[in-house]
Amino acid sequence: MAWPGITFDGVSGGFLLGFPSLFSIVNPLGSSLVFSQVLSDRTHAERSGLARVVAIYAALVLLVSLWAGSHILHFFGVSIAALRIAGGLVVANRAWAMLNAPQDHEDDKAAQAHPARLSADAAFYPLTMPFTTGPGTIAVAIALASAGPSTGVGFLPFLLGMSAAALSVAAIVWVAYRFADRVLAVLGPSGARVVSRLVAFLLLCIGTQIMLNGVHDVMR
Repeated sequence: MAWPGITFDGVSGGFLLGFPSLFSIVNPLGSSLVFSQVLSDRTHAERSGLARVVAIYAALVLLVSLWAGSHILHFFGVSIAALRIAGGLVVANRAWAMLNAPQDHEDDKAAQAHPARLSADAAFYPLTMPFTTGPGTIAVAIALASAGPSTGVGFLPFLLGMSAAALSVAAIVWVAYRFADRVLAVLGPSGARVVSRLVAFLLLCIGTQIMLNGVHDVMR
């Protein structure tokens, strides 16, 4: 996958493409504020333990999506070009909603995490899925995996770079959720909304580029 003057090949290319994309869709800083508010009645030790487990689950969801998602779609006869166009549309649509209606996005996230108030074991559902790594994140990961070489020498290094990006994002989720109270004190709701809009715009650009690459594949 290439932007003008930039080629996303190899381990470093996979990481440079994957990290900003996954960071933008997961949005650990913005999500940490909802995490803190929803679990405000739990102790710091409980929230720290949940943060660690959620980060592990999130890493597993991202890695499975990156490594197996495109193969599952290929099994059903979905081409790389179709995968890129559909994935790009999903990413761009998600980013557009985050950009234009941040309050609605925050309300949706809060509604997703709300069952965690009543659940003794909420690490996977709802705090990992759908709150942290929901369908939108899985779609982004699959689209990103399809953006690199599908076969050949560059396939494995590209996915290794993507995997490193996924693990980095999961690590940030752990830190952001564990210290959600401090993130809330530093950013506040307004600051978190500004950060969310910035990452949403970046995600919109990435989704558009993935879709254009799919259209280019069809035209070629």
